[in-house]
Amino acid sequence: MYLELNEEQKLIQETAREFAKAELEPVAAMLDQGDDRGPLLANLKKLAELGFMGLNVKECYGGSEAGVIPFSLAMTEIARACASTAVTVSVNNMVAEVIQAIGTEEQKRAYIPKICSGEFSAGSFALTETCAGSDPSGMITQAVDDGDSYILNGSKIFITSAPYAGVFVVWAVTDKEAPKGKGISCFLVEAGTPGLIVGKEEKKMGQHASATNELIFSDCRIPKTALMGKLNDGFRTAVAELAGGRIGIGSLGLGVGLAAMDYATRYSTERSQFGQKISNFEAIQWMIADGYTDLEAARLLLMNAAWRKENGKSFAKEASMAKMYATEAANRACYKAVQMLGGYGYTCDFPVERYARDARITAIYEGTNEIQRVIISREILRGLA
Repeated sequence: MYLELNEEQKLIQETAREFAKAELEPVAAMLDQGDDRGPLLANLKKLAELGFMGLNVKECYGGSEAGVIPFSLAMTEIARACASTAVTVSVNNMVAEVIQAIGTEEQKRAYIPKICSGEFSAGSFALTETCAGSDPSGMITQAVDDGDSYILNGSKIFITSAPYAGVFVVWAVTDKEAPKGKGISCFLVEAGTPGLIVGKEEKKMGQHASATNELIFSDCRIPKTALMGKLNDGFRTAVAELAGGRIGIGSLGLGVGLAAMDYATRYSTERSQFGQKISNFEAIQWMIADGYTDLEAARLLLMNAAWRKENGKSFAKEASMAKMYATEAANRACYKAVQMLGGYGYTCDFPVERYARDARITAIYEGTNEIQRVIISREILRGLA
């Protein structure tokens, strides 16, 4: 892998960095503390207009067709300013990609341009259930064949962007008699469909501006044309698409970790104790060295996974490695940053407190890091066999 970015990749990275600095950073703290998502939705629209909602989507469907590496770069820069915005951008890109990968031509043209253009503020994945989190094959939401329709009943939890999503990618059991994981199908359900209810919003530790809701299906009737991909083959699709999403979440974690280390390092050159800047103390210097080295290793893992996906190579193991390492490095970096600021790091007057809260979930969503370790070890052992 050649590590130097090409000119297009550099341009996308710089555009994302400038937008994040000018538009996202000034409102991030306010979004974290308030209930008004107006600025978030406005910035999502601007990001769509800049081409960031379909970075690995073909131009004929309204995407930028830039590739996976630019997606990772953009996610990192956006997350350095606002993790809540970044997670929405990540999910939007992945929803557009899964529709592109397995949708019919009619489905692609109906939904992808609306996500890429910002006509839909967001798209959502509806996979996780109360008893089907790390093991999504255990879901019980059902889609029952009813002539020219399917009727959905059940519920989903932890659905990102649910209140303002225009379309949901929904997984449901279509064959109760099939072996576990074999009788699941994938559907596209539009917002506003009767029987689709956006339930309670979770009160979370971090990423407050990003809505996370329960989703309820109560005799929700959808047309047969809502089926995406092959009947009873949806679980395989879910597993494949989650692997790509891990590159986005790992990149998000990297951005938050870099923001924390950047702030704390600058602070250390301004804060004085014992008659000198605290950056002169070895304890602080080691935190700086360890934090940035950790994050640079994470960046290289992410670039490797992104490069492999972009070039059509197997990438599931590499994506899991990158997601696991990057998100844990981000958490370590954020706690170093809090420590470097001392008591101020624990107050809401300084952003490192928010970075630490925002980073914590990255080791949990898009597959917990414990599950990433299972995937990594399974792939390694399979290679030995």
